[in-house]
Amino acid sequence: MLTKRIIACLDIKDGRTVKGVNFVKLRDAGDPVELAAAYAEQGVDELVLLDISATTEKRKTITNLVRQVASRINIPFTVGGGIGSVQDVAPLLEAGADKVSINSSAVKNPDLIDELAKEFGSQFVVLAVDTRKMSNTWAVHTHGGSFPTDKKLFSWAKEGQERGAGEILFTSMDHDGTKNGFALDPLKKINELLKIPVIASGGAGHVFHFFEAFTLGRADAALAAGVFHFGEIKIPDLKLYLKKNHISIRM
Repeated sequence: MLTKRIIACLDIKDGRTVKGVNFVKLRDAGDPVELAAAYAEQGVDELVLLDISATTEKRKTITNLVRQVASRINIPFTVGGGIGSVQDVAPLLEAGADKVSINSSAVKNPDLIDELAKEFGSQFVVLAVDTRKMSNTWAVHTHGGSFPTDKKLFSWAKEGQERGAGEILFTSMDHDGTKNGFALDPLKKINELLKIPVIASGGAGHVFHFFEAFTLGRADAALAAGVFHFGEIKIPDLKLYLKKNHISIRM
């Protein structure tokens, strides 16, 4: 059985870590560099840093912040936000990123997935899919969840895999920040549809929700933010709970 991964996410706005509910009502959650170092120390498996306002502000990812975070951790590190071309990636790699996450730019130009996979390898490319249920379908959103598109969750995730994405980061905007659990039905369907790893995101509020994501949702990894930032779930406690419940997890 493959080891499941616990991922901490740092949503960055104006150089600070923030957390909201359903992608709005953001509140400050602390210094991203210090949080990253603390998570690495606590045993989180991976870290994701998303510069959530880079696309809407039409600017590049904060490379200097990426460099500061990378200097404090020794775990795989994914960076996203404002990446619109192959050329945007080199500075992030040099700053210490292991993988990049693309969303809005990939929806606008799906060939970007192919280009990044060809240039750096599929294992380097994470396709982030922010989605909300609208008229009985899961509609893909861009620009930090601000704009609905005509792309649908399942067909877009499958296209991403075919174009060369190495992982899918699936976030249910309806569940984000609610602490009511992950969107298990679409999560399970994506995992049945795809061969590449799927990261569950949006809705974690209890250690049991991670267990559900790994069992009922068949996720390869589960990501959370607020419950980690504000100390509601401690990573060592979460991993111990999962291990006791027969989830293969790295301690």
